[in-house]
Amino acid sequence: MKRVIIIGGGPAGMQTALCLVRRGIEPVIVECENELGGKLRNWHVLFPTFTPASDVLTELRRKVRENRIGVHLSTSVETFTDRQATLSDGRVLTCDAVVVATGFTLFDARIKEEYGYGIYDKVITSADLERLFNEGRVVQAAGEHPRRIAFLHCVGSRDEKVCQQHCSRVCCVTGVKQAIEMRRLFPEADVFNFYMDIRMFGPGYEELYREAQQRYGIHFVRGRISEAAPTHDNRLQIKAEDTLTGRPLRMSVDLLVLLVGMRANDQNAAWAADNGLNQAPSGFLQPKDLFLGNVRSGVEGIFYAGTVTAPKTIGETVNEATAAADAVADYLTTKA
Repeated sequence: MKRVIIIGGGPAGMQTALCLVRRGIEPVIVECENELGGKLRNWHVLFPTFTPASDVLTELRRKVRENRIGVHLSTSVETFTDRQATLSDGRVLTCDAVVVATGFTLFDARIKEEYGYGIYDKVITSADLERLFNEGRVVQAAGEHPRRIAFLHCVGSRDEKVCQQHCSRVCCVTGVKQAIEMRRLFPEADVFNFYMDIRMFGPGYEELYREAQQRYGIHFVRGRISEAAPTHDNRLQIKAEDTLTGRPLRMSVDLLVLLVGMRANDQNAAWAADNGLNQAPSGFLQPKDLFLGNVRSGVEGIFYAGTVTAPKTIGETVNEATAAADAVADYLTTKA
């Protein structure tokens, strides 16, 4: 039986493995964390349907378990080729192909010092907010009766100052989803979204955007927040500019949520250099082409799945993992 090593046990890695095993191919997942799921483990509900992330994660894990797919947890891949992978514990796994499904890294909001993340308690990230939703501790962060909550889009995306010029795709709709969740929790609070451009590209996204305004009364302000500072009454004062009216704005808020973007993994450069892979200007791994070879690396026997090549939604990630499994199966058939 042909064996394929899948580097990464998030949604892309699990879905790739499930599709491969149905084709009579042995998948082996190598995951650096102590459980499968990737960043999906930390999410509360998924846009635009508010489907619990745990529903998707539980189903993928169940299928991996029932199909008895080999999994190496708390283990990273140090080096790999299309023939073998060297693990962090020194083991060497042989294979007939490799699928890189290592995902992305969240932008570190502390780099944008002007927003005070890591300094002021009232500044959190969108990832922090998802964790607070899961833990039931949002009230602890925002207060029992917050008067005003602000979301700031594109933190770590489309920003030349931090060398992140790409769009992270999901930040806009995440901001809309989370703003609705906050209004449901705090119906008396004013909720503001500060944005550069609202990009509602997916099915149901535009409808969610309109619902946020018409049903929940969420305010959308085109403009960037320039800085945040604490006030004497334990709130935050933010300074911004409404670029549609050209007027400066100052307001006090009880919570500032930074919608952090996706950035490329640090090991991409080393893996590209070691295996002759290409990187996009964004740092993500560059597929062979964007149309007929978007899951192929251009190097024989090495394939991609999910956000290792670019920001994507969960749905896009799972669909691409299926395509990656098809490409691997075709390759192994031709190779045989």
